[in-house]
Amino acid sequence: MQVPAHRRPAERTGPVVARALQILGAFTPDRRSLTLSELARHSHLPVSTAHRLASELVAWGALERDVSGCYRIGLRLWEIGSLAPRGQGLRECALPFLEDLSQVTRENVQLAVREGPEVVFVERIAGSKAVPVLTRVGGRFALTATGVGLVLLAHAPADVLEEVLARPIKRYTDRTLTTPHQLRATLADTRARGYAISDRQVTMDALSVAAPIQDAEGDVVAAVSLVVHYGSASPHALAPLVLTNARAISRALPLFG
Repeated sequence: MQVPAHRRPAERTGPVVARALQILGAFTPDRRSLTLSELARHSHLPVSTAHRLASELVAWGALERDVSGCYRIGLRLWEIGSLAPRGQGLRECALPFLEDLSQVTRENVQLAVREGPEVVFVERIAGSKAVPVLTRVGGRFALTATGVGLVLLAHAPADVLEEVLARPIKRYTDRTLTTPHQLRATLADTRARGYAISDRQVTMDALSVAAPIQDAEGDVVAAVSLVVHYGSASPHALAPLVLTNARAISRALPLFG
């Protein structure tokens, strides 16, 4: 006889949830559609377990199956994710200002928040003259290379900074800062002048200028950046535009609290 869900041992919930999250975690920007065997392999679960959990996730709407039988992320997750206040609420508040900056410059405009030791991009608007970038909405990136990442790291708690500096720092180009000494100096400069400069640290054809967005209490909750072709403009010429945009978003935030 099946035991009702409310009478099952509580300790069973944790592992089941963890395994379901392993299933969802198997999907990446490079793995958007997976067969059952691929799903099992990337989630490190037996095929039988992966099949059972995937079926339950399909029934709930977290996963979908296409005509070939492959699994992909379902719209129900998007619906749930859109409720995250640091993502959707912030994006809705900032979007008019981001669009203004994009129209004026015709360049890439990005909005990001910090999640632990990484950047999560909440919005990106690509202008008609925009340089190609490696970031995407919903994607994660190192705090140590991008303009928004440097801003968020400069204003992060001390324990987060030390955690980031204790890890190996990924090099994207010959210009990427990869030593704690270099990063500490750059972060100090960022705090002193009020904005960050990422000069060819992610790709050799891109320059980024970023500024902090603050909530009503003055805490840095996000960052906005302008990413342009290297050599097309000086960072000091771009900084007033980005700073003005960040301040406008900061003033608007309490209205959406």
